[in-house]
Amino acid sequence: MTRERDPGQVLTELINEVFRANGAFLAAGNHLTSAAGLTAAKLQVLGFIRRGPVTVASLARSRGLSRQSVQEAANRLIADGLVEREVNPDDGRAPLLRITAEGWRAFRATEPARDAWAKQTARSVNVADIETAIAVLRTLRDTISDGRLSRGGDAA
Repeated sequence: MTRERDPGQVLTELINEVFRANGAFLAAGNHLTSAAGLTAAKLQVLGFIRRGPVTVASLARSRGLSRQSVQEAANRLIADGLVEREVNPDDGRAPLLRITAEGWRAFRATEPARDAWAKQTARSVNVADIETAIAVLRTLRDTISDGRLSRGGDAA
């Protein structure tokens, strides 16, 4: 008779794998972007800003990152001339970040290597499994987005 695993232990194992995978993705991203003078963190910010001007706070929320870590990455991008601040007509205290022409060049310079890496890496897993993983992670993220659950409280 097969003994069923404790769901909490299985979830903990998944969380540990997500953290390890994130580390591997960041290392791969750093390798893929270094020739363009970027890091994975800078590329994440540029990738979001390319859709249009955005505040640090909204970028942090969309990526599930701390505002401080996004601000640090934004400050480095500004110092590098890849991003610039502009006045936010909705909130003068929260400037908008806009990608510069140099930022566009750096972002686009990484695309061929990133695309090739993604296609090659994706071959190691069935696409349906990747889609299932996306759905599971989204469900878990939505579940813990309720403040009570994210602090370990009772969901009821």
